[in-house]
Amino acid sequence: MRQADLAVGPYTLTCALGSGLRAVREAIRTGRSGLRPYTSAQVSCYAGAVDGLEQVAWSGPWARWDCRNNRLALAALEADGFAQAVAVLRSRLGSERIGCVMGTSTSGIGATEAAYRDMRARGAEALPAQFPYRETHNIHAVGHFVHSWLRLKGPALTVSTACSSSAKVFGVAARLIASGTCAAVVVGGVDSLCDTTIHGFASLQLLSGRPARPFAADRDGISVGEAGGFAIIAPRGLMDGAVLGLRGTGESSDAYHMTAPHPAAAGALSAMAQALRAAQWTVADVDYIHLHGTGTPLNDAAEDLALVSMGADKVAASSLKGALGHTLGAAGIAGVVFTAEAMAAGLVPATTNTDCIDPAVRSAIAVAAQRRPLRRALVNAFGFGGSNSVLALALLP
Repeated sequence: MRQADLAVGPYTLTCALGSGLRAVREAIRTGRSGLRPYTSAQVSCYAGAVDGLEQVAWSGPWARWDCRNNRLALAALEADGFAQAVAVLRSRLGSERIGCVMGTSTSGIGATEAAYRDMRARGAEALPAQFPYRETHNIHAVGHFVHSWLRLKGPALTVSTACSSSAKVFGVAARLIASGTCAAVVVGGVDSLCDTTIHGFASLQLLSGRPARPFAADRDGISVGEAGGFAIIAPRGLMDGAVLGLRGTGESSDAYHMTAPHPAAAGALSAMAQALRAAQWTVADVDYIHLHGTGTPLNDAAEDLALVSMGADKVAASSLKGALGHTLGAAGIAGVVFTAEAMAAGLVPATTNTDCIDPAVRSAIAVAAQRRPLRRALVNAFGFGGSNSVLALALLP
């Protein structure tokens, strides 16, 4: 799908590296990682946790919304003046004309974990009747919360397609604007750390005991992270000072396997090719590719194969999951924010924690930052079950 005149306006990201764009810019410049040792029950690993969320407590009318995921969403909304930027747009367009499309994978499942622990400790046989599932664990809880907090009245929905969730929200937003349903859309993704995620990846033998090392010769799994990020999508004429354009989206679902990528990278290749066609670019037009790059042997190999198959193996590329971890449903928005800041800085980010690229990898993976002009970029986001999304972004002239 082509989006010739859509701008990506104010954006923000809060993750293990810190709150807001200053932390993102520092990580791009220095290659700093926010991954730290993390223990969940019997599992010890490295993870990208956001500091300070445990110390927050909500009261009054928002108390029923109180969970780690919504706390993370609010921390991100308050960073970089993002909520204020939405308020300005709301005063111009009216709250009914602004939509809200969020991506998440597990939503506020941590609240349900806590409720079950409490139930067992009390010897009860059921969760308490007052447990606020709708405002916390429900998959649309974060979308409902963000929509309510920002005082929007346009369409609100939440996309949950595993790790492609908050990349797919850009395509949904573009279609809402193209149809005339919305004049602008707040998009984003929020996923927070929980025991279910940690133990789930451990049971699949996909969790590394060391910091993730995407595309490295000794890579052996992911480091889970948490993040919340947001952006405004609107026609360029509505976005004063916008510097980034959404030029195209590509989406596919190869449904090859619940957890493993297609051996020929069919879904990834299809989504990347669609994004290029939508943008009316060739591979030669692309200056940088933000890779999904999880750090698992199979996923990195499949993504490398996709690049080789489409002739993009000479394009500068990197993965930032060694810096903030795999943020699951927030991986797409994190990739967009990192890519936008890298383009603004004219700097290809290093693949954090990776020193020695797997000799079987043929793509141009950056192990050190490279200064060069970046005008056009692709952002890859690939999820379990073969749900793939690729975004084509360009600096606006």
